[in-house]
Amino acid sequence: MEDFEPTIIAFVCNWCTYTAADLAGTSRLTYPSNVRMIRMMCTGMVDPKYVIKALLEGADAVLISGCHPGDCHYINGNYKARRRVKLLKEILPRFGFDERRVKLTWIGASEGVDFAKTIKEMVAEVKLLGPNEVREQMVL
Repeated sequence: MEDFEPTIIAFVCNWCTYTAADLAGTSRLTYPSNVRMIRMMCTGMVDPKYVIKALLEGADAVLISGCHPGDCHYINGNYKARRRVKLLKEILPRFGFDERRVKLTWIGASEGVDFAKTIKEMVAEVKLLGPNEVREQMVL
């Protein structure tokens, strides 16, 4: 298990978190390369079925990250995302997933340091959870 390197799918806001990730890179901040980012125009566009599909296809965790509440480029998209994630965490156990495998964060465009810190923390948390059980059941 100590060799386990989690795969994390991140749905990130184009205007804030994606820009923060870019800033982290241009600032030469280091963070684990375990994250596969999917740039969305807004976290409000993240449908819960995308999250469930990522987990069912073997991702060890999913990060949804966008603008701070009140700073959404699309006015209320992050509030919509917050409501959806709350409901999603209630139904994840029905699919056999620990709700800790899904995380919602707010990272502004100028917060490259926070982005790197969030990724490091999430990778450490998922390593403690261990591999997604679905991944272990998949035939490679």
